[in-house]
Amino acid sequence: MPSPRAHHRNANAGRVCDKSVSFYGRGGGSTPAPEKIRRPRTLPDLMVRERNAASPVASPTASPKPKLTKVLLNVTVQGSVGAVQVLMSPESRVRDLISSTLKQYLKEGRRPVISGSSVDDFDLHYSQFSLERLDRDEKLEALGSRNFFLCTRKAVADGGVPVTSCSTEADKVTKLNPNPCPWLKFMSFLF
Repeated sequence: MPSPRAHHRNANAGRVCDKSVSFYGRGGGSTPAPEKIRRPRTLPDLMVRERNAASPVASPTASPKPKLTKVLLNVTVQGSVGAVQVLMSPESRVRDLISSTLKQYLKEGRRPVISGSSVDDFDLHYSQFSLERLDRDEKLEALGSRNFFLCTRKAVADGGVPVTSCSTEADKVTKLNPNPCPWLKFMSFLF
C-alpha cells in the first residue's frame, strides 16, 4: 500500500508551479509575451578611453602604485592602559606624531594626566623595551612600524640636560665605574 507522501509526489509530478512556468518556458497562451526591457544608456568603458588617450598601450603593470594618504598608528603612552590611535599622513615626522598623540590623549581625557604638554618633554620609542628613541625629524613611512611607545624624557640631575637615549646613560654609568662588581676580581680563577 503506498504511503501518503508517495501519493502526494506522484500527483504533483506532471504539474508545473505557476511561478516556475516562465522558467521552464511552458507558458500558456493566456500570458502575453513580456516586452524587452530597454538597457539604460551608459558608458562602461569610460576609464578605458582615458587610459588609451594617455598611452596607446595600456598594461596593468604600467599603472603607478597607489599612494597611501593616511596611516593608522597606535601609540601607547607610558602609564596609560591602552594605545592611542592616531590617523596621520606617512610624510609626517616623528615630532608631528608626538604632538598629535598628546592632543588626542588630552582630548580623550585619559589617565594619568600628562604634566607636560610640550613635544620636547617626550620621546617616542618602538616599544617599551626599546632603548633607543626615534629621531624627531624622521618620516613615519621610513620607520617600518605602526606601533610605538611614548614616554617622558628624563633629565640628568646635574644641570637638567635631557638624556638622548638609554644606551648613552648606560655608557655613562660604565665609564664612572668600570668594574660594577668589585667582588668579581677575587674570582679571577673562574674566568
